Amino acid sequence: MKTHFPNLAGAASLLLLFSACGQKPIVYTTPDSYPVYTGNDLELTYTPSESKFRLWSPGADAAEVRLYVSATDTLAAETLSMSPSDSGTWTATARGDKKGMFYTFRIRYNGNWMDETPGIWAKATGTNGKRAAIVNLNETNPEGWDTDQAPPQKSFADMVIYELHVRDISINPNSGIAHAGKFLGLAEENTHSPDGLTTGLAHLRELGITHVHLLPVFDFHSIDESIPENDQYNWGYDPQNYNVPEGSYSTNPADPATRIREFKQMVMALHRNGIRVIMDVVYNHTGGTNEQSNFHLTAPGYFYRMNPDSTWSNASGCGNETASDRPMMRRYIAESVKYWATEYHIDGFRFDLMGIHDVETMNLVRTELDAISPQIFVYGEGWLAGGSPLPEEQRATKANVPKMPRIAVFSDEIRDAVKGPWNDNHATAFASGRPGLEESIKFGIVGAIAHPGINFQQVNYTQTPWATEPLQCITYVSCHDNHALFDKFVHTCPDATPTEIRDMNKLANAIVLTSQGVPFLHNGVEMLRTKQGVENSYQSPDSINQIDWHWKQQNADVVAYHQGLIALRKAHPLFRLGSAAEVQKRLTFLPTGHCLVGFTLDGTGSADTWQEAFVAFNGNRIAKSLPLPQGQWKVYADGNGIYPEGKPLQQNGEVTLPAVSALILGR
Repeated sequence: MKTHFPNLAGAASLLLLFSACGQKPIVYTTPDSYPVYTGNDLELTYTPSESKFRLWSPGADAAEVRLYVSATDTLAAETLSMSPSDSGTWTATARGDKKGMFYTFRIRYNGNWMDETPGIWAKATGTNGKRAAIVNLNETNPEGWDTDQAPPQKSFADMVIYELHVRDISINPNSGIAHAGKFLGLAEENTHSPDGLTTGLAHLRELGITHVHLLPVFDFHSIDESIPENDQYNWGYDPQNYNVPEGSYSTNPADPATRIREFKQMVMALHRNGIRVIMDVVYNHTGGTNEQSNFHLTAPGYFYRMNPDSTWSNASGCGNETASDRPMMRRYIAESVKYWATEYHIDGFRFDLMGIHDVETMNLVRTELDAISPQIFVYGEGWLAGGSPLPEEQRATKANVPKMPRIAVFSDEIRDAVKGPWNDNHATAFASGRPGLEESIKFGIVGAIAHPGINFQQVNYTQTPWATEPLQCITYVSCHDNHALFDKFVHTCPDATPTEIRDMNKLANAIVLTSQGVPFLHNGVEMLRTKQGVENSYQSPDSINQIDWHWKQQNADVVAYHQGLIALRKAHPLFRLGSAAEVQKRLTFLPTGHCLVGFTLDGTGSADTWQEAFVAFNGNRIAKSLPLPQGQWKVYADGNGIYPEGKPLQQNGEVTLPAVSALILGR
């Protein structure tokens, strides 16, 4: 059905809505004038005696609820006309216990009935998310859920984030995981590969990471859940139902309670193994056809930003962008993350293309989550994928990080300085021997804060520090986007030997794990993951995206190196000082250049057992020497491995770094 979309820039048709008393009409000239509803009972309130429905749709001239016995029935068992109520809402009540039934809303807009929608606040759905389900959420809790707690965490400085895709980590038969590609696959403990090495959850625990970042696990649009036997794949950045777990990751997508229960089982298993859980959230746009999105079918013209010519604004690069600066969209985002934090015990949120959202919305998210737990972490991409009507000073971008306390963003400065520009697959970088990027490396090492040892005019993407504290900086060199780190180095260094490629990978994450921001690793980077050269694998098959657990045996030295670096970071607070003042006080850069970066960390009066640390990185493909401060130094890491107890350094006065290597000394 074709529906009229109002011109948000000019005068729109008057929208008439009669108040609940049926007397004085309420007139809304444009969606900008829509009222805000502040109650906590939107869409469904279930009890065994009745189900109450309240739909926010100020522009509608009529609304109804349709009840279905199943998710696939073609005819509704009951249709309830809704009555206009407070603040642009419509209400109806279904008497009796409706648990197990499904429902949709439908509105009449500008005289035309629109298509059915499960609404935007649905918390359970049937197959493919087309109809919302009436469930008792208490009955979805697995045994022990009421006592589930996140592992202890003193500070965001203690975090080591590990990004993974639910399907990737377990779908390969050599994972030894029974529930391959499912939420429950990540809940299985003590699984092993044919090589006898740990896989899945057991591998994560062994590696030592503190947080798992899950690529989108809400209900997304691109996978047909009715044919789970088909090997379908997508990263999931095409949102459909924001408050419902993705059905293809459950063992029974047709049962609304199953996906909820199994998601909770996964969270509980990760918590039990000392790992907190972060959700990748994509509130900046919706997937599928714009006119068929749940937002549009609920309140046409309200939830999206439009260009002056009435076309859809597209800062997401996906066909639309949501209007977080509108009060009900702002409230929706905040309430949604609160719901995941409380109902599912989620410990952090990564905002996709956070720059599309406005600063006020992100600060509201931070405030609301702080009321639940100040230890819930919030971070995102501090950029957009296209132009937006939202003024630059209001955007939640890197430039505006000082306006967003305790919210972090990714540093593309250090990412591209280490491995090469994201948009140039031929250019080398620091870890592959290209000089001139030393200041960009130093920028990332301090966590994007002001520091006297950096020449900001030589930093690649910014000439001023954008973080007020280092914990506002996500330090990383690879993620799901673009080439896997191993593939990037193979592609940009065709003349490099296999040993040099291995060393580049080790050096890259040695920089990440000794920097003062929050470190972030990509699933499989510790075992030289490859996507066979595919750069954008968002819908590539499992053969491209899956973790091959034989890599762990084949690259055991690289796995051990990453494991040792994580343990070293955990053991020494000097690598996670946590405040700008401490970093500025204790970190001093050494005079270096030409693909060499070195610094010392003063441990005097700190909680560290080291009096001083010396860290140096050599991106050159030949050995280089650096002056060494006086003292009885021990080697804790070099290009060959990690030495938790340290081994005496045989050099005096200066130290030699082998080609493409890191060196960590302590005394």
